[in-house]
Amino acid sequence: MQNEADRCTGAGPAVRNAVGGSVSRWKELPAGLPAPVHQLIVRLRGLKDRSELGTRQLSARTGYSAKSWQRYLNGRALPPREAVEALCRVGGDDPTRLLALHEIAAQHWAEGRPDATEPPGSPTAAPEPTRGERQPHGRLLRTAVIAGAVVTVLSVSVALLLAVRLTEARAQLARERGDTVTTAPATVTESLVPVIYTCRLERADGRWYAGLSRTTDVLLSNTQVGLEVAEAQCLLRRAGTAPGDIDGVFGPKTRRAVERMQKRNGLIVNGVIDPPTWKALRKADPE
Repeated sequence: MQNEADRCTGAGPAVRNAVGGSVSRWKELPAGLPAPVHQLIVRLRGLKDRSELGTRQLSARTGYSAKSWQRYLNGRALPPREAVEALCRVGGDDPTRLLALHEIAAQHWAEGRPDATEPPGSPTAAPEPTRGERQPHGRLLRTAVIAGAVVTVLSVSVALLLAVRLTEARAQLARERGDTVTTAPATVTESLVPVIYTCRLERADGRWYAGLSRTTDVLLSNTQVGLEVAEAQCLLRRAGTAPGDIDGVFGPKTRRAVERMQKRNGLIVNGVIDPPTWKALRKADPE
């Protein structure tokens, strides 16, 4: 068992043979290391000694570079949790206690890292990350990315909710205005925000309405958008010629649905919703 002197100096098994003339190959750990960090590194050094592996061999077995292990075992950098687990596997040791010690050491390391972490003459700049070495700020980066994604999802949800509310308000206004004012529907633009309308079918005065427009004569054709298009799409779906989504956009699916409906009702098949087509839609029964 390692004696008290070994634990204080951080030396490996070679120090215990100093009476026989051996010299420790481990450097003394920095004096400013917190006690839990010091103890963790001593334990890791013991595991490496028992494995009888060099730093290059240890790198090949654990996935962390030889330079990284030199920094970890000399107290210049705190090894990540995964590196401790990897060394325990190589040394055939149960990682439970070392991982508990690592958690305490990480807290002390974060509270106050030692000022002198490199021997005299060493470069002051931090070494470049090596292959297989985990970065200490990885978790913070992942947390920031997740938080950004959540904010984006919430923003999109709020925008869609506002669009739906706006659509419902426009529909209510259209129902109140009735047929008093008829405006020409707009056409598709790049700034168009996709909206899904709700069909509220009702029958009044022998005609069917979907709650979006009460027009009977507005001409609708390709690329036009608006409540009138959505009203026609609802009535096309009811008539058994579904145009796809009720999005208020007169596209290819809506045109094909209009042509099928006109053909079934003996109308001129032109793919345009004109007064005769409106009349058939308002009186159409589902098949």
